[in-house]
Amino acid sequence: MTNSLEIECSALKVTRHKIERVGCAYFNARRQIGDANGVERSDSDEKLAGAGEDVDISYLKSLDPKEWKDQDHYSVLGLGKLRYEASDDDIRKAYRRMVLLHHPDKRKAKGEEVITDDDYFTCITKAYEILGTPKTRRSYDSVDPEFDDGFPSQSDIDNNYFESFNKYFNLNARWSEKPNVPPFGDVDAKREDVERFYNFWYDFKSWREFSYLDEEDKEKGQDRDERRWIEKENKTARIKRKKEEMTRIRALVDLAYNNDKRIQRLKQEEKDRKAAAKRAKMDAAQAQKAEQERAIREAALAKEKAEKAEQKRIEQIRIEREQQKKVLKKERKTLRDKVKDCKYYAKNDKDQLKHMEGTEKICETFNLAELQALNKAMETKGRESFIAALHTAEQKIAAELEELNIAHQKKQVNNTPKTGVKEVKKSELWSNENVQLLIKAVNLFPAGTAQRWDVIATFINQHCSGGSSPVTARDVLNKAKALQNSDHSKSSLKTQANEGAFQSFEKSKKEVQTTNDITLGESPAESKENHKQNGGVSQNNQKQQQQRQQQQQQQVQQQSESKQNGSAVGAPASTPATTPTTNGIASKTWTKEEQALLEQAIKTYPTTTPDRWDCIAACIPNRSKKDCLRRVKELVELVNSKKEAQAAVK
Repeated sequence: MTNSLEIECSALKVTRHKIERVGCAYFNARRQIGDANGVERSDSDEKLAGAGEDVDISYLKSLDPKEWKDQDHYSVLGLGKLRYEASDDDIRKAYRRMVLLHHPDKRKAKGEEVITDDDYFTCITKAYEILGTPKTRRSYDSVDPEFDDGFPSQSDIDNNYFESFNKYFNLNARWSEKPNVPPFGDVDAKREDVERFYNFWYDFKSWREFSYLDEEDKEKGQDRDERRWIEKENKTARIKRKKEEMTRIRALVDLAYNNDKRIQRLKQEEKDRKAAAKRAKMDAAQAQKAEQERAIREAALAKEKAEKAEQKRIEQIRIEREQQKKVLKKERKTLRDKVKDCKYYAKNDKDQLKHMEGTEKICETFNLAELQALNKAMETKGRESFIAALHTAEQKIAAELEELNIAHQKKQVNNTPKTGVKEVKKSELWSNENVQLLIKAVNLFPAGTAQRWDVIATFINQHCSGGSSPVTARDVLNKAKALQNSDHSKSSLKTQANEGAFQSFEKSKKEVQTTNDITLGESPAESKENHKQNGGVSQNNQKQQQQRQQQQQQQVQQQSESKQNGSAVGAPASTPATTPTTNGIASKTWTKEEQALLEQAIKTYPTTTPDRWDCIAACIPNRSKKDCLRRVKELVELVNSKKEAQAAVK
């Protein structure tokens, strides 16, 4: 047998051919030479020769190099079956095989016409560029067109639940960042395995990313700003797709969980176990607590009925009160509207302001029946009914104040011994000068001033003569209470205050007479010249001057009386008889009504109003723009003096 083989081999005629070491012909030649020489072929040659699948040439020719993103790179290289399971070595061998078969030079050598700019070999090269790099291959695998993103149908779930979900969970397990994905299991899986599976998938972390689907390439940007904008748009699209992917995974897990008969069985077992334990416990205690439960139910029913009755009664009372409030509010509004329509039944501005205040007093003091009667009476009598009601309201207020004074006096009677002792011990502190300073300070610093009595004590100590002893806040408070409770009719302070006020009035009387007819914008010489030109002061001006002097004298007396009667309780001081002005000119006293109109006008016309002070002066009869400015300046100086006294205390 051996001899025959040797004879046959020696009879072969060997010829030399020059071949290129690429292509199938080269490998076939090597295979024949190796077989003839008894040399075994290497594994790499065998794998390279058979790597990948045969690719249909018509499919390759149908590819458009410009649309390389839409092509199936695995199918282009002949790895359509292996796809993501193909190793890097498989991809490299498949590419070499495709190069050997479809390189343009090879095809040109065979006589095939090749258009270089539009040749399908560009698609093969692009496929290898994508799959040959781990990062770009990961991007392409994330959007693999052959991957099934769907869910099992309801018929598959009903007929073959475990096989259907095993398939889909195994497909999606490739995206997991964590290794060792727990299996889905079967109908006989243990409770721990089922819980571990669903816990893993409900906390699923996916490495799948969608950079392959970016609409624009960042590197194609012309400048840095454009590249940043492209990167921002791409990032936004990736985040959106990532959210959709996690929503899809969660929906798949929810679908499996809701249709899992094992979960239903476990829930039912847990429910039955708890129900059995609860039933046993209830049966054991039912016999002992039956009577107690009955008594509790009866007590609860009785309590509920009582609460409902009480709530009903309270609700009825509330409804009645609300109705009364509504009716009372309506009657008050009716009264205000009637009085306002009749211009408050006033003959002048003073009566109007008084009646406006009186209307509010009536609304506050009258009850529903009285308001209804008043509104009905005003339809026929009008002013008479309103004036009578105003007097009634004032009488009610006076009666209430009288009751408060009586109660306060009773309280002071109980504290008289203590007050007497303090007054005897501190009598040397309170001279007439100190008492006058106390009265002035109480009016200067009304109730509500921070650390009021300390401020008043500091004020007295600053302005008293050097020989007197300093007073404290406690001394000031005790003296104020003593003055409030004492009989001022028997005190000499009132007489002294009246005399001092009248003397100051006499001193300023001549200045008032000489300057009363001088205009604010003229000098004394100009006013004298005008007086000569006009033939002296007319009789009407003399009468007006006399009336002003009488009003000023009355107001000076009222000021001195109010200082004696109202200083201890912190009542505001009366306006000075005359207001000193620049250049020795004095203006007439501001009444309460004028002061109220000035304050209201300042609120009505803010600082942004054009010709603000002209508008304010127009609201106050017999007052000019300069009078209003001068009065505001005086009030500002008064406030500043208060602040300085408070700062001295601090």
